Amino acid sequence: MSTFSWQFPYPSRRMPVAARNVVATSQPLSTQAGIAAMRRGGNAIDAALAAAITLTVVEPTGNGIGGDAFALLWDGSKLHGYNGSGRAPAALSSDRFQEMSELPATGWDSVTVPGAVDTWARLSERFGRLPFAELFSDAITYARDGYAVSPITARAWVAAEKRFGGFPEFAETFLPGGHAPGPGEWFSCPAQARTLEEIMQTRGESFYRGPLAARIARDSQNSGGLMSEDDLAAHRGEWVDPLGVEFCGHTLHELPPNGQGLAALIALGILRHRRIESFAPDSADAVHLQVEAIRIALAEVAAHLGDPAFMTETPERFLGEAFLAGRAAEIDMKQAAAPRSKIPRDGGTVCLATADEEGRMVSFIQSNFHGFGSGIVIPDTGISMQNRGHGFSLEPGHPNEAAGGKRPFHTIIPGFVTDGVSPVLAFGVMGGHLQAQGHVQMMVRVFGWGQNPQAAVDAPRFFLREDSSLALEAGIPREVADELRRRGHRVTHPGPEGVFGGAQLVHRLECGHLAASDPRKDGHAAGY
Repeated sequence: MSTFSWQFPYPSRRMPVAARNVVATSQPLSTQAGIAAMRRGGNAIDAALAAAITLTVVEPTGNGIGGDAFALLWDGSKLHGYNGSGRAPAALSSDRFQEMSELPATGWDSVTVPGAVDTWARLSERFGRLPFAELFSDAITYARDGYAVSPITARAWVAAEKRFGGFPEFAETFLPGGHAPGPGEWFSCPAQARTLEEIMQTRGESFYRGPLAARIARDSQNSGGLMSEDDLAAHRGEWVDPLGVEFCGHTLHELPPNGQGLAALIALGILRHRRIESFAPDSADAVHLQVEAIRIALAEVAAHLGDPAFMTETPERFLGEAFLAGRAAEIDMKQAAAPRSKIPRDGGTVCLATADEEGRMVSFIQSNFHGFGSGIVIPDTGISMQNRGHGFSLEPGHPNEAAGGKRPFHTIIPGFVTDGVSPVLAFGVMGGHLQAQGHVQMMVRVFGWGQNPQAAVDAPRFFLREDSSLALEAGIPREVADELRRRGHRVTHPGPEGVFGGAQLVHRLECGHLAASDPRKDGHAAGY
């Protein structure tokens, strides 16, 4: 399986970790929680869940108990997908937003039913080996006794202070002493510990059909929101069949809509037809071709994607060979094209990957959407509520038009690669609008150009912004940026810090696994 190069051509603060059992996450304490779960006899699914639950405490700037989650996992013989996203309150109507130019990004009108807790319970029930309660031990300890805030998380926390400081419960819960904790400062949240204990003891039932659900609904009603206990009780995540597209002898698998994984598949299918692997890595031609394929993919997704129950086109429609070849032929290597993306940007997501010596592998992603989410924190619980409702559209008749009982468009996507019969790579690239683009860049580097996972993670990235400008990360040569400008790209160079996401990759070797973690985040890979 280790057919890639072991060269490390890009500056990095990390080396990959090779071991039989591995975990890669964006926060060191979370990585350790995942490893601890496996050392106690758990499998890769247990490790992923222990890490994810711990992340709600130690990286609250990117996810929380009131967020959503998605997963792709290999159980040892088959790939499974889980869509844990929640729906809008049944009473919601697009008429509520008639006088608005865009959907609310804060407050109760931006909140959909959180699905992360249900996802933890369902994955543990079907594939876990450890008792559900054992998955919570690290998270509860850090919430109750505290932990030292890591540097990149602290930076995001400061930004959240400015955005959400006017929300009283947020300030009381997450701004101790009236300010965001700095790097190395101690932070604890006993209310989170109590909430996690209740979720642990009831296997998540309290969150949807018990005391926690009642607290959530009461706060919504007291604040003019629409979410009810019935909305929470009606939540059900779904086991789904992943979609896939072939590339360089491997298949990239993504979850079907309402997530944007379809965009990664369309772009990669286009790049296969243009033989992206034949272009020199990091050249102007290579960047241009990838960007143009992504423009096409995002334009299609912006026009057609939403809750699959409301889509007028099937996802498979966009993955047919004739369609992909036709779109590939449209790309002009000398000139940037006009398709525009309208996909909302996501600033608060975590992704992780795990694998065990028995062959299981997991790609798991969890998010509040915009950092801490909506700004709504349920009193005395530590639950920060996501703002996924901001991902709906105001366009009448659009598949993603806001409506009650409907799932909004999601930016968060796990990724998984097989060689046709066996698992090869479990990965994710957090960063909202960047995520599908990041999946494409990882696939091209690892399977097109044969770079090892850590080199692929370390390499400088490009980011096609929502306004169609092109952000280039420091490390992309100036002459490449100049050539892209000559081809009509509106280049910003270097791009602003933080927009290039954070990747976690686990690759199968002949014996064991190789884990890579993004130096753009606080976390690391570990194994034994």
